Amino acid sequence: MSKGEVRVSSGLSSFMAVLRGFVSRFPLHIIIVGIALLWMTPAFGLLVSSFRPSTEIASTGWWTAFQTPFKFTLDNYSSVLSQNGMGRSFLNSLIISIPGTVIPILVAGFAAFAFAWMKFRGRDVIFMFVVALLVVPIQMTLIPVLRLLADIHLVGTFQGIWLAHTAYGLPFAVFLLRNFFAELPKELLESAYLDGASNLRVFFRLVLPLSVPALASLAIFQFLWVWNDLLVALVYLQDPGKAPMTVTINNLVSSFGTQWQLLTAAAFISMMLPLVMFIALQRYFVEGITTGAVKG
Repeated sequence: MSKGEVRVSSGLSSFMAVLRGFVSRFPLHIIIVGIALLWMTPAFGLLVSSFRPSTEIASTGWWTAFQTPFKFTLDNYSSVLSQNGMGRSFLNSLIISIPGTVIPILVAGFAAFAFAWMKFRGRDVIFMFVVALLVVPIQMTLIPVLRLLADIHLVGTFQGIWLAHTAYGLPFAVFLLRNFFAELPKELLESAYLDGASNLRVFFRLVLPLSVPALASLAIFQFLWVWNDLLVALVYLQDPGKAPMTVTINNLVSSFGTQWQLLTAAAFISMMLPLVMFIALQRYFVEGITTGAVKG
C-alpha cells in the first residue's frame, strides 16, 4: 500500500470515528438544546413583549407579534427610563453592586489564603465556623444588623448596604476560594517562599493570577445576588433616591400593576447587565465552580 493510500485510509478512519462519536452523542445534544430552548423561552417572550404596545399585550400573546403587520414600539423603554426613574435606579444598582462584589472578593481572598496556606492555632475550627454561617437565614439577621447600622448612622447609605452585602457574601466566598487555593501547586508556592517572597507578594503575584477561574465564578455569583437583591435594599437602604432597580420595579408592580408593557421593559433592562457579565465570564464559570467546590 502506497503512502497516499495510507493517508487516505487514516483520514477516512478518523472521519468515521468522529462521525460515530457524533451519532452516539446526538440524542444527548438534542436533549441539551431542548432544555436550553425551554429555559430561554420566557426571557425571549419578555424581550418581545417589552417592544409591544399595551393594547397588543392585553389582547394577544407575545408569539403573535411576528405576524404581519408588525407592531413594535420603543415607547415602553422611553417611558420607563424617563418618567419612572429607572435610569437613576440603574445607576444606583451599579453603585451598590460593584463595591458589593469587589469588597467581599478582596476580603474573602485574604481569608481564604490564610485558611489554605498559613498555619495558626484554631484554623480548621474557624474555617468550619465560617462555613456553618452558610446555613444561617438572612431573615434572622435583619433586625440585629439594622440596629447595628442605625447605631453607627449607616442606615440609608450606600456604605451601610455595602457592609451588609459583604457580610452576607463572605461565607460562600471564603469557602469557594479556600478550596480553590488549596489545590494550587504546593511546590510553586514553596519555591517562592525559598526565594524570599513575602505572603503578600505570593498572594498578589502567584495566587491571584492562578485563581482567575474561581474569582470569575465568585464574581458572577456575588454580582447576580447583589444586583437581584430586593430584601436587603428594602430593609437597610430606606431612601427612594438611592433605590436600586429591584425596588423601583417592585414599586412599578404596586403602582402600574395593569401596565404590563412597562413592567416587561423594566424587567428586561434589569436583566441586560447580568446577562452580559455572565456571557463575558462564562468560560471561567464551570472550571472555577468544579475545582473550588468538588476538591478540598
